[in-house]
Amino acid sequence: MSRHTGSRLWIGLGALTCAFHIGLIFSGLVPNLVARPLHMALVLPWVFAYGTTGRQAWIGWSIAGIGIAGCLWIAFSHQMLRNQYGFLENSFQVALGVTLLILAMEGARRMIGWPLPLVAALSLLYGLYGQYVPGEFGHAGTPLRSFLGTLTIAEGGLWGSLTGVSVGVVAIFVIFGAILNAGEAGQGFMNVASAAAGRLTGGAAKVSVLSSALFGSISGSASANVASTGAITLPAMRNLGYPKRLAAAVEAVASSGGQIMPPLMGAGAFVMVELTGVPYSQIMLAALLPAILYFAAVWMGINAYAQRYELRGVPEDQRPTPRAVIITSAFFLVPFTVLLAAMFAVGFTPQYAAALAIFAGLAALFFDIAPSFNWRLGLTRLAGAMLIAGQQVAMIATIILCASIIIGVLGITGLGVKITSVILSGSGGSLWPALLLTALACLLLGMEVPTTAAYVICVSVAGPALIDLGLEPLQAHLFVFWFALLSTITPPVCGAVFIAAGMIGENWLKVALTAMALGIGLYIIPLAMIANPSLIRISSEPLWAALAMLRVGFGLGCLSYGLIGRKHAVWRTGAILVGTTVIFGKLLW
Repeated sequence: MSRHTGSRLWIGLGALTCAFHIGLIFSGLVPNLVARPLHMALVLPWVFAYGTTGRQAWIGWSIAGIGIAGCLWIAFSHQMLRNQYGFLENSFQVALGVTLLILAMEGARRMIGWPLPLVAALSLLYGLYGQYVPGEFGHAGTPLRSFLGTLTIAEGGLWGSLTGVSVGVVAIFVIFGAILNAGEAGQGFMNVASAAAGRLTGGAAKVSVLSSALFGSISGSASANVASTGAITLPAMRNLGYPKRLAAAVEAVASSGGQIMPPLMGAGAFVMVELTGVPYSQIMLAALLPAILYFAAVWMGINAYAQRYELRGVPEDQRPTPRAVIITSAFFLVPFTVLLAAMFAVGFTPQYAAALAIFAGLAALFFDIAPSFNWRLGLTRLAGAMLIAGQQVAMIATIILCASIIIGVLGITGLGVKITSVILSGSGGSLWPALLLTALACLLLGMEVPTTAAYVICVSVAGPALIDLGLEPLQAHLFVFWFALLSTITPPVCGAVFIAAGMIGENWLKVALTAMALGIGLYIIPLAMIANPSLIRISSEPLWAALAMLRVGFGLGCLSYGLIGRKHAVWRTGAILVGTTVIFGKLLW
């Protein structure tokens, strides 16, 4: 197979992936045991065969072919399987179930490494042999064919509600982000950020903050955000004399906020919809003020660093012209306007609104910054978008399919309820010790698995305990979701820091320590959401939400200057105490 033919094959497969997921939105009700196995079938080639050549390609396609055949058999046999109620009736079905579970775990291993599939494998072993575990953590045992059947031919494992979120919502927004990124939207983000903040003190760093917030709102990935915006902002900061560790820390911290910045917020927000039953529009509104506070805290941290270093703004000759800002901003403003208007003004579902925004983004691909219609450029961009969409849908799908195994086992064995009781007893029935235990679990798990998987696993076992202790479901989920992000900047495993430090050639530990001070909001804001519940109630209590935002914002400013500023230690300690009191004052009173 020639390289050109191979490229066309993957572009075509990416287009098929996009067409399938968009088509589901307009096709009415499709049985879950049809849509979800077909979703897995479409991503398997990307997992096992993409980027391989020669013997590896044959092996990869053979493995993918086995999985595709199994997924197709389930889709075509869905009516018969529905009547089996999760019980495997013969050896063929047992072999098929085992094969699909192995492929789901191996796919996750290939895409993101060992930790998540290892947890899934341990959970399967617990499901099979947990009846031999003494004490509270043992279970009564489940017949093999019922156990495997629930996970592979019913909607209790691989084809559960998490996979449904991946099929119905996450994939659509991933496609939307891929199409925006293929055009001029990224340059539009940079131009708007540069025009808004480039002239300010620390302007190059603040451009990084704004552009990362904008870009992250559609990418939902800290690593992708660092790689994309960092390629422009890191050299700009270095050329203006910014210390390497500060430049890399600014980019890592700003990029980590993409997963908490509406409207997309990564895959986790869509999983939250399924787990809480709260509409996506309400989750977006609840997450908005905390996300703004996060980036505001980074902004204030840059101002504090400006007391130590000469952080110059972007030179005037390097800032975009007003005409360039207006033209390039249209490339993301038009699709965003379609998305938000369809959701909030017309009342369409998020996935339907995203599909309409995709069509607007597709049209924008065929225009350059002149602006003029350019069909050759448009086709090239479209091909690139199909490749990116196929890869990113596969990445998210493998994480969610593997996490679904864990969630399925938790449900079958009741282990989740048992861990919840341990958290309740370990915290002595008090909320704040339980929160700290949960935060520690999120940090430890987030070091080994992606944010979405860490959030899903932690909230499945700790969420019920936090709700039993008095938190609203959305409060509990947002708390866990935020703390699952800690590992992006917190040593020893800090993905965003590693990438930014590598791009600029600085010691990663120096960057991580600077990032932790600059990103103090990531540690404080989740706790502030608990101490100040009005912060996430902008839709029902807008005035109190605004007041809570001002209070927390002032407190974060004091903390930033206390940690980073150059004043005497006494003044800095006082600032930290004032900031802590302002944010958590209700608890102290």
